[in-house]
Amino acid sequence: MSSEAVHIGSPVTMAADLRRVTVMAAVVAVVGVMLTIVIGNPLMGVFAVLGLALGLLNAVLVRRAAARFAITDSPRKATFAVSALGRLALITVLAVGFALIIRPDGIGVFIGLAAFQLLMIGAGLVPLLKELRASEDLGK
Repeated sequence: MSSEAVHIGSPVTMAADLRRVTVMAAVVAVVGVMLTIVIGNPLMGVFAVLGLALGLLNAVLVRRAAARFAITDSPRKATFAVSALGRLALITVLAVGFALIIRPDGIGVFIGLAAFQLLMIGAGLVPLLKELRASEDLGK
């Protein structure tokens, strides 16, 4: 295992990834609100921002739970799983509630959550692609 591979999963790098995703989410939020204002549905943009914020909150809480799980002497997978399910259930209930109560603009919460997941995938993919390129260069 190269030192770069160890560095990719380090807490410093994960924090930097989270900061990068936060900045990207803020940019997506501003563009999204401007776009929904232009199309005449500004409230949907506000709910999309709420979805982005819920996604970011979940990512921060997952990171904290994983750190706590990693430093525990005898970690219990069940506790970790229950906390993850609880967070996801709460986010789902909020998103469905907004979508049902505030129609059609509440669906923006789901749009924001989906956009955040795409941002997280993209942020995780960049270091992986760099590592793959570096390993290809070493193999040549």
